[in-house]
Amino acid sequence: MSLAEDDIARIAGRVLEALDSASSIAPLSDEIAGFGLADGYRVGASLVALRTARGERPVGWKIGFTNRTIWDEYDVHAPIWGPIYDTTFIDADAGTGAVTCTVADLSEPRIEPEIAFRLGTSPHPDMDDEALIACIDGIAHGMEIVQSVFPGWRFQAADTIAAAALHGRYHCGPITSLAADADERRTWLARLRDFEAALFLNGEEADRGVAENVMGGGPIEALRAFVRGLAEHPLGLEPKPGDMVTTGTVTRAFPVSAGERWSSEVKGLPLPGLSVDFV
Repeated sequence: MSLAEDDIARIAGRVLEALDSASSIAPLSDEIAGFGLADGYRVGASLVALRTARGERPVGWKIGFTNRTIWDEYDVHAPIWGPIYDTTFIDADAGTGAVTCTVADLSEPRIEPEIAFRLGTSPHPDMDDEALIACIDGIAHGMEIVQSVFPGWRFQAADTIAAAALHGRYHCGPITSLAADADERRTWLARLRDFEAALFLNGEEADRGVAENVMGGGPIEALRAFVRGLAEHPLGLEPKPGDMVTTGTVTRAFPVSAGERWSSEVKGLPLPGLSVDFV
């Protein structure tokens, strides 16, 4: 039976309170019989309305669970998505400097190295690769700090959708602009299918991943999955020019603690790595 709108709003308020206080709640799917994907996206849409009503401004989208090598680890086997906000998207300097992130502000935070796109025009579900890359006017590397208000990262897919798609923060490196030249964009398409990203903890390599981990064909495949999925499960927003779209982790996601420095390296794309100091 479909949940009433009052129930959806109440659940969204409960999720927002947990996010604001970096506290935990039981998985919604444990408490609500039959809580499914459609319910999760309805709660997600209500959460968007609550956040925008209090002044947070959506600046793009995160796509989660695009790395197929970790689907079994989390028992989630398809991508999810949700907005990112001016309060959670942070421009970060590349190079030796590190951005600072406070772990106490987040619930069980983990770090993920990702590729992000800046949209120049709005993508549509029926676009092929060349049409999708033509929608992108900038590419960057960033580190997403994901979080789970559900203890021990135990949840169903519908829970993660309701809880802001597990988004906490996104630290975004410099954006490389894409020229309108079709040949240059084809070159980027090839690069986006064949690159590596490495993640380091205090200078020691923690993991390394390849483009193929992301939906089997790289970040463009993640963008395609998101655009097609959003058409089926909208959140009251549409992708628009200027939006940033983060495309999911290339490596595994790792828990972070105060006192750690995590850094990244990208090979095969002309994008600098980043460092994040956790306090």
